[in-house]
Amino acid sequence: MNDTPTVDALRNSLVDQLLVDRPLPPRVEEALRTVRREIHLPGLDPAVAYHDQAVTIKDNPDGPLALSCASMPSIVAMMLTQLDAQPGDHVLEIGAGTGYNAALLAQIVGDDGQVTTIDIEPDVALHARTALDRAGYEHVRVMERDGLKGAPEYGPYTRMIGTVGFWDIPLTLRDQLVDGGRFVLPLRWRGQTRSVALTRQGEALVSHTMELCGFVPIVGQDGEHTTESADGTVRIHHDQDQDVNAARLNDALTQAATEAWSDVRVGGEESFDGIWLRATAFEDTVCRLEATPAAVDNGLRRPAIIGRSPALVSKSSLAYLIAKRDDGDTERRSLLGAAHLGPEGVGLAERLIAHITAWGADRTAVPRLALHPAGTPDHALPAGHVIDKGDSRIVLSFA
Repeated sequence: MNDTPTVDALRNSLVDQLLVDRPLPPRVEEALRTVRREIHLPGLDPAVAYHDQAVTIKDNPDGPLALSCASMPSIVAMMLTQLDAQPGDHVLEIGAGTGYNAALLAQIVGDDGQVTTIDIEPDVALHARTALDRAGYEHVRVMERDGLKGAPEYGPYTRMIGTVGFWDIPLTLRDQLVDGGRFVLPLRWRGQTRSVALTRQGEALVSHTMELCGFVPIVGQDGEHTTESADGTVRIHHDQDQDVNAARLNDALTQAATEAWSDVRVGGEESFDGIWLRATAFEDTVCRLEATPAAVDNGLRRPAIIGRSPALVSKSSLAYLIAKRDDGDTERRSLLGAAHLGPEGVGLAERLIAHITAWGADRTAVPRLALHPAGTPDHALPAGHVIDKGDSRIVLSFA
């Protein structure tokens, strides 16, 4: 007797697993149970295709991040839930990938809806087109196109979704979305990425949900910079408006860090990325610290997460998130604090501890985010912390 599960059983088992972590709208669940992911990942064992994992479909010879990949099904489900597409919606997807997400969208919007998916990479667009045809979604429109330009000739759209990381939102994309329409995309600021669901309200895009995620950056935006210090063993990832100087930081990074501790504890599986998010609503100094194992071997106090921890950086000083084992609480055994270096480090650490403490008092709080066109005067913006980008002014507020 053959006990090997069928592809349908694998697919349904994956969806059952996703439902344990979060409820799904009925149409999203139905689409996930219907669309055959293995068709979009030819040559891959179906048992692997129906694991909750990302799959690279095009490597990047010039960098560590892939040019294109199939996102984890749990992330796909999360973003489709944020999008809340309905039968009859006209949807633009930026980043065709394998075509799997477009097939899910086509299943959700039905025969009365339309789905257009675009990708700047010719072979990726061809992959998506081929897989969609094989899966029976010939009516999905696939275009080789710069995602930052969208596809205005088939708009306007009631729903838009980005499956690549955006540092900014060009006005040309916003203008392809109807007023009241929804745009879900991985938005990058201050070294972190959140899947943000935005609703168009006149000239502005206003958030209603945010979820932690990670995505390949879109081609054509260069607002994020990386500054290397300590012989390349420490990297600070920051935005173009932030003054981060390697030479100024080198002296600080040769010193032993001083530690300061909060009273906030976390459990082994508990995410504390909300500290980072909270800090970006108050600080222009927030960056991402990436330390290599060599940096730790050379004496750097290990960050809470070695490759991606929030840091406050100012001139020749920095403070960053650290953690240590503390058995004062049997359920939350890690205590959070700040390591600081340089002449302004004490003040930076105090501010980071304040963000940790505020997060610890309300771990689910999420700021409201609004994007207004660049050039919008201050008096026309809502109250909050402003981050200026090329095409937009982002306002973050906990009010």
